[in-house]
Amino acid sequence: MIGARFPTVLALLLLCGGLPGHGLAGELRGKVVFVGVAPAPAKVPVTIDQYLCGHEKPADDLQVSANKEIRNAVVWIETPPPGAPLPPRTEKVELDQKGCAFVPRVVVVPAGGTVDFLNSDRLLHNIHATPQRNVSFNRTQPMGRTIPVTFAEPEIVRINCDLHAWMTAWVVVAAHSFYAVTGADGRFAFDKLPPGQYKLQIWHERLGTVSASATVSDQQVAQVTVEMKGR
Repeated sequence: MIGARFPTVLALLLLCGGLPGHGLAGELRGKVVFVGVAPAPAKVPVTIDQYLCGHEKPADDLQVSANKEIRNAVVWIETPPPGAPLPPRTEKVELDQKGCAFVPRVVVVPAGGTVDFLNSDRLLHNIHATPQRNVSFNRTQPMGRTIPVTFAEPEIVRINCDLHAWMTAWVVVAAHSFYAVTGADGRFAFDKLPPGQYKLQIWHERLGTVSASATVSDQQVAQVTVEMKGR
């Protein structure tokens, strides 16, 4: 679906005591962690607008905590429950350009939904994307102007600022409601899942895509730990 390469991965599935009497809705809790020695945080040089952007910026393409938890991994259920709804398209999704970086770096929007691109910096940015399934765009953006972009088809879209080459963000266009982005603790969660076997896809911009599986019941909380390796 995404076209990323698949590194070697070990997905460990554990089951822990859960929530008896939780009806027919199960829960899945998980964490994405880095295997091996995590690389030191990288810096990228700033070559333009240094008066505002500084002289270097964190690369942020791989953020790993002291406990090896991976931030900004995207997790979705490849085999969602039949009739799984899309998240509401009315929910506002914003992607700002602040401090010469996209904030947040990864956002999720439902297919057919809109991302509002913002510019909070006192300089000119631009937003440039050449997706495979959605409409390409390349728009200059002065401070204070909001540019709405609608994404019709599910895929992961890279966003760049051509004026500031280190700036990258990702728009994940979701096919259904069971998508999540890991936080600094590497965790994700899905609720209201009918009991059954589920296949997960986990994508990271630098580490590629891996798979995992989980068995969800209405008697226990399913727990999955996914390990990703450097490339």
